[in-house]
Amino acid sequence: MEPQYSFIIPVYNRPDEIRELLGSMRKLISKVSFEVVIVEDGSSLRSDEIVRTFSEDLNIRYYYKSNSGPGDSRNYGMKKARANYFLILDSDVILPEYYLMEVHSFLSHDFCDCFGGPDAAHSSFSNVQKAIDYTMTSFFTTGGIRGGKKAVDEFQPRSFNMGISRRAFEASQGFGQIHPGEDPDLSLRLKKAGFKICLIPEAKVYHKRRIDWTKFYNQVKKFGLVRPILNKWHPGSSKITYWFPALFIIGLLLSVFLAIAGEFFFLGLYFIYFIIIGVDAGLKNKSFYIGILAIKAVLVQFTGYGLGFLTSTFKTVLLNRKPEKEFPHLFFKQNIGA
Repeated sequence: MEPQYSFIIPVYNRPDEIRELLGSMRKLISKVSFEVVIVEDGSSLRSDEIVRTFSEDLNIRYYYKSNSGPGDSRNYGMKKARANYFLILDSDVILPEYYLMEVHSFLSHDFCDCFGGPDAAHSSFSNVQKAIDYTMTSFFTTGGIRGGKKAVDEFQPRSFNMGISRRAFEASQGFGQIHPGEDPDLSLRLKKAGFKICLIPEAKVYHKRRIDWTKFYNQVKKFGLVRPILNKWHPGSSKITYWFPALFIIGLLLSVFLAIAGEFFFLGLYFIYFIIIGVDAGLKNKSFYIGILAIKAVLVQFTGYGLGFLTSTFKTVLLNRKPEKEFPHLFFKQNIGA
């Protein structure tokens, strides 16, 4: 019987993550059939032996190819997949047992060609991981654009938890070579082409984000670098909210200087905001310490993203330079052999 869903999972030097993800897939509760397509993106630490240990429990196929980035690897996997609906995951996620049931139930009543779901912190995550998860998903930090039911901006599925129909993939040719940013780029292209995009609030994943503070800063800085490029590629997609992190940090620095000069009002507003962040994160995670870490995570996130956003805006928008030349580390070369 042909599978109804194909999970597409690119992996690069993270065999332990694949073990954990496949372990959660083995516990999925669902009456629909599915297959798992693992695409090893030129890793030196291969996952083939781990994949083999799950072959009796899961309908799974493994492919190894030269390194060409996660977007191209997902495209490679979708070309190899057999189902008409692809479920794209990052290797550092864990699936709740009802994930596939929630997806299938939603699509059975409200079919759409592209969807996404939110991410959450698993109870086993470290305190830093929980704090970073909060700042990446909270309405008070990102406006809920990464899967919140209440969002200040239009939802754009992210590739750590994203579904796409075969017809949408074939029409769009899938992900581009920019990274990060390949997922909102694809969402914007699909929307322009008339495909329906949905949020499935209950189809959450646990997104581990195995990163420390330095890696988190570098990651969000790349997010900031990418956004002006996407705005330029997709006229009309720019939102005032994308400026918020940069303006937030500039305002914070000005407030500190004003406080030194004796004017504490504006710094007080920031203090109130940080109190809200700390209390909200602490209550949601039932930990005062995580609330404190969340404040640090917000500062790291807004500083990194804001600096990246301003740098990219200056170079690619004001100076009208080509992004591929200014930021070559954001672009992968296509794997011609795929």
